[in-house]
Amino acid sequence: MTLRKRIAVTLPAGPRVPDTLARVRWAEAAGYDDAWFADAGAPDALTTAAALAGITERLRIGVAVTPVFTRTPAVLAATANTLGQLRPGRFVLGLGTSSQTMMIDWHGVAFEKPLTRVRNTALLVRSMLRGEKSAFDRDGLRSRNYRQEPLENPPPIYLAALRPKMIEMAAEVGDGVIINLWPRSALPRILDHVRTGAARAGKDWRAVEIVNRAMVLVTDDRVAARDLFRAAFAPYYANPVYNHFLAWAGHAEAADAIAQGWAARDRARPTAALSDELGDEIAVIGSADECRARIAADAESGIHTQIIAPLAGAAPEAVEATLAAFAADRFHF
Repeated sequence: MTLRKRIAVTLPAGPRVPDTLARVRWAEAAGYDDAWFADAGAPDALTTAAALAGITERLRIGVAVTPVFTRTPAVLAATANTLGQLRPGRFVLGLGTSSQTMMIDWHGVAFEKPLTRVRNTALLVRSMLRGEKSAFDRDGLRSRNYRQEPLENPPPIYLAALRPKMIEMAAEVGDGVIINLWPRSALPRILDHVRTGAARAGKDWRAVEIVNRAMVLVTDDRVAARDLFRAAFAPYYANPVYNHFLAWAGHAEAADAIAQGWAARDRARPTAALSDELGDEIAVIGSADECRARIAADAESGIHTQIIAPLAGAAPEAVEATLAAFAADRFHF
């Protein structure tokens, strides 16, 4: 089985919901295949996804990803049921762990056994979407006697993953795997673990969609763009989840320097550890032709859906140029 390649626009388009609605209208007119939300804070991704009903006719909408610690399985299942009715066959529920910073500091909830929590949540939500009465009590996740009307075609559940055990579980349990912020040299290893997890479930690994959020900027000022990348993502890689991933991906020295600098409150050290070479392995920076070539090459290497996410902090005209570079009249697989 060969899945089609897809290009997606990132959402939200900033703090104002009307800007996100305008971006979605533009993306559909420009020939994008998908629009995928991040789900970190305001505006709320799942609420805004519902607001998109009726303003698009073709775009698939996904969420990459909703943290499993912030909503109960029953709430997730009820929300997915609603979005599945509003966008039949065109909504993907993405679930993941998020990070220690967001869960512990922002939400005040424990960040415990993340792999187990994602797995159990996915299993329970899928059962609820089928209309089965809940009878689940495992590893601290519990639901009894919840039932909702099933959908004929319930939304698929994709799972976010970074390191081997989570990647394998995501491919085993999920309908798709969502990845981001990986150095290019790590992609073959990531895909090897997708194959392992799919085989564990008796699946054809080629039927497991791989969704990637690509950090992209079309620009002729590489120096400034690399600085934007460092400023935005040095704090990410200081977080234990991403720091351990960076080390596993083959950059243990950089990961160690970031962790030590962050712990010492020396913010210059984590930024410096994201060298130009490492940044260029992770982010997609350059001319429109160079960015398109990189996205196409990564797709050829095994990515099915590429979410074009302009670097945070970029000027509005650079964001516009980046998204325009992947309109259907300028780019296709």
